[in-house]
Amino acid sequence: MSGWGMRPRHLILGLFASILSAAGAQACSVALVLAMDVSGSVDAYEYDLQTQGMARALSEPAVADALLSGRAALALVQWSGSSEQAVSVPWTRIAEPADIRALALRIGTMARAFAGGNTAVGEAIQISAALFDQVPDCARWVIDVSGDGDENEGFSVGAERRAAWARAITINGLAIEGAATGTAITNFYRRWVVTPGGFVITAQQHTDFARAIRIKLLRELIPPMARRRDRDAPPSAQVAQLAWWPQLSASARALRSFHPRPNPYAGNDHM
Repeated sequence: MSGWGMRPRHLILGLFASILSAAGAQACSVALVLAMDVSGSVDAYEYDLQTQGMARALSEPAVADALLSGRAALALVQWSGSSEQAVSVPWTRIAEPADIRALALRIGTMARAFAGGNTAVGEAIQISAALFDQVPDCARWVIDVSGDGDENEGFSVGAERRAAWARAITINGLAIEGAATGTAITNFYRRWVVTPGGFVITAQQHTDFARAIRIKLLRELIPPMARRRDRDAPPSAQVAQLAWWPQLSASARALRSFHPRPNPYAGNDHM
């Protein structure tokens, strides 16, 4: 066959390779669920600080660039007590700057889903994890849990964290400390919420939320800070790692027997 006869075939193969290359370049690098605490400890002013802080962070140039370059997908869950979780923003694919502007506007103006409820962190993780069934093409799955209190209802945080980790879902935390909480919320998130390899960013009260969520988003979106786990790998060793983390000392268990409220982590100590 002459060289002229081979050219159409070469052109077709070259075009096909270009299409595959473009598809790979546009693949979703991360699916991120923003799980926002709207329990009774969050008043109307603090709710606005959270929504406006998220909207500003998403619009910040470095965050916007990371979202665009990674073809990220974002969803937002409002959560409070048991059976009080709502998907306020379903999955939004970020393909162009207009997508970011629309998402920031939607989050900045969204109505509050619940008010006056308790704090069921485990159920927030559960509903967030279920959303990833809708984005199987995204390379990394991340839940970004923010809140200003420890779990006082449902008491399933240990089991739900373990279930998420078994599916190669990373959980990071944004702990909002109060004027008198010291590092109590940060310690709770580090000990009970985040998965191994995850991290906690601390906001010093709700007025510091915008700064903290910006740093958190950058850390979750920009390589090499953002790390990928293989969802196809056997999770047994990883779950085993989580099974002993954390373990309570005997003295801590003894002290809990004198605590006036029910043990909030019953059934979670041996994960």
